[in-house]
Amino acid sequence: MTSGILPTKSSQTIQNIQSLELSLLMTKLKNNIWAFGIPSWLFGITDRSFASLADGYISPIEIFQLLTAFFFFGSWLCLKPEQSFNSGGVDTIQRYRKDSHPYLDEVYISTVQSRMVELQDQHMISQEYILPVPYLCQIYHLLNLKHLETIHNFSLNNLKVINVSQIQPTEMGGMVKFQTILDSPANALRIWRQPIVEAGLILHTPYTVELIIPVYNNKHITVMFNAIPLNENEHKLFIDIYSNLEWPKPLLQTILHFAACLTLFEDLPYLRKLAERNIYRLVNLSGLSDRETMWLMRRFVELYGARNLEPQPLRAIEAVGE
Repeated sequence: MTSGILPTKSSQTIQNIQSLELSLLMTKLKNNIWAFGIPSWLFGITDRSFASLADGYISPIEIFQLLTAFFFFGSWLCLKPEQSFNSGGVDTIQRYRKDSHPYLDEVYISTVQSRMVELQDQHMISQEYILPVPYLCQIYHLLNLKHLETIHNFSLNNLKVINVSQIQPTEMGGMVKFQTILDSPANALRIWRQPIVEAGLILHTPYTVELIIPVYNNKHITVMFNAIPLNENEHKLFIDIYSNLEWPKPLLQTILHFAACLTLFEDLPYLRKLAERNIYRLVNLSGLSDRETMWLMRRFVELYGARNLEPQPLRAIEAVGE
């Protein structure tokens, strides 16, 4: 992983966003025109058929006209516009914008949108959940590197975080690169990755976390987590997974859906436990571990812990630590 892993907003990114939005608009327009053409062709064929049969005799010219109409109608069906446009990540952005509109800074939304547009061509799956725990529990969980080897001990089969190799603060968050090792000789992940690899975790905004997982030969899986508070005791979690793996897409999507569901299943008991312990009192700068594996959570508190964020669900963050 290089420092280039941490994206920066640029005019090119803005152009990409505008281009993507235009592509979505054109795709919808083409589909609407194509759909409107079907009843038009059917009406024309039906009208021509009744006209041909009106005198009880079909001439060779009328047969030729009907066959021509059927040919062009079949051609129209074959010209159905491409509907496999990879809009999954864009759909998440649109829902994210809608859910967070009353209170989320436009800068945060723009930052998330920029990054997800950069990854759009690699989009694989989207998942969305409403979880009955405070938003801060999710952030605390995501920014604690040790959760990879404790909470997900089963799914990751004894994967260990052995070193934080780089720390890089940003205006709205930061990035850490860390090395992981497959501690078990029977770990299925050994099939496609080296025993020791360097992964990345990025805090883009107080609501968005990105996890970058190397696989092999510069191939990787990127997971974008967007957590939006709904009230003091609930939040909405968007999970979008991207990858440049050259595997059959249906197979990879099936694997990723299963993996995302499994890890969320592992998360829930821990998230509930954090909620029961009152996460707002548990997390504070003085009580946070000074280990590098918790650096991103400390960074989160430094940037947002003393700020009176609205609406009401976020006001408790004033007392937040790690």
